[in-house]
Amino acid sequence: MAIVRTTVPPGEEDVDRMVREAVRLSGGLKDLVACGATVIIKPNLVAPAAPERGATTDPRVCKSLADQVRELGAHPLIADGSAIGEDTEESFRVCGYDALRSQGYELIDLKKAGTVKVPVPGGTALNELHLPEVVVLADAIINVPKMKTHDQVLATLAIKNMKGILPDTLKKKFHTTFGVFRAVAELNTVVKPVLSVMDAIIAHEGLGPVFGTPVEMGLIVAGRDPVALDTIAGLVMGIEPTRIETTGHAAELGLGTMDISMIDVVGVPVEQVRRRFKLASEALEEALFLPPGFELLFNEMACTGCRNGVLSTLRDLEIEGRMDILRDMRIVAGKMDAPPPASDKRTLFVGVCTAGFRKLGEYVQGCPPNNVDILSAITGTSDHEFFARTQE
Repeated sequence: MAIVRTTVPPGEEDVDRMVREAVRLSGGLKDLVACGATVIIKPNLVAPAAPERGATTDPRVCKSLADQVRELGAHPLIADGSAIGEDTEESFRVCGYDALRSQGYELIDLKKAGTVKVPVPGGTALNELHLPEVVVLADAIINVPKMKTHDQVLATLAIKNMKGILPDTLKKKFHTTFGVFRAVAELNTVVKPVLSVMDAIIAHEGLGPVFGTPVEMGLIVAGRDPVALDTIAGLVMGIEPTRIETTGHAAELGLGTMDISMIDVVGVPVEQVRRRFKLASEALEEALFLPPGFELLFNEMACTGCRNGVLSTLRDLEIEGRMDILRDMRIVAGKMDAPPPASDKRTLFVGVCTAGFRKLGEYVQGCPPNNVDILSAITGTSDHEFFARTQE
């Protein structure tokens, strides 16, 4: 595991130097990338958000990696698919990747890519997946996540970043059908990056994955073990790694180690760069002004996914000026042995843990449900345009 730091806002040459040093300290690319190989470089381009906002991977990081792949005689492809409802080509434009395309680097919108069926041996959440053929057939994958908080999975790091390769239909099913925490981990058992290079030059805290606050960390964190990478990134962010469920499931599946005693960190020590990140739940609770008559019932066993998904949806409604729709309503989430007390209020049960009480009100399935599905249930519409507007 390597941590490389700059103390000044880096220019392109500085970023290239940082990335090369992080790759070198992680063992280099020579034994991972063969001459003539096709190499997928997978950034986080969740939405059209300029890199200085800290929500998307800085294109300079991907450029450096693509150059290093080319120097080994291999063919780099920078590929991703933005979130449901978002246009990947617009993300390429806003995030600065069109400039790379004009310089001869190849970009692929994975939403438009043909898919092939891939079995998931030993999967419990998944039996098979339809994944982009270009990713499945690639000789190597370099994962280039962001360091940022997230309103459903606490932090979205290396393991979670691979979800971006999925077609939109599968991205939705990961929440509504399979259970996103385990499913993302199982996805990583069949699509395995050879190296992960995390962009934390400008990280992201609070209302992630898009609406949070930029944090100037000046870091590149890299390693061949994505579980170890997420573990160290969590420690840098002040988050106990065991709280990041995707990382925990990936460790259970043998994709890497969370054992700190087994992780050798070279470069800058964690203690020198540690900074306590504000979590999405904290930012949401600070920002929300709930209307009279509204009740929010979170059982103490409500997971981060449902808790933050509900809070983030309420924040979306507040931004749009539609909070009145919540008057005389209650939302219930979390595992419980008995239903909440009877009420005349309109009641919405959220997530699989409340499925046993679905006949007592309205219900949103998923583990955790997508924010857009919670929103649709609250408003009584399938207002995907509203969700897209909040991503701007």
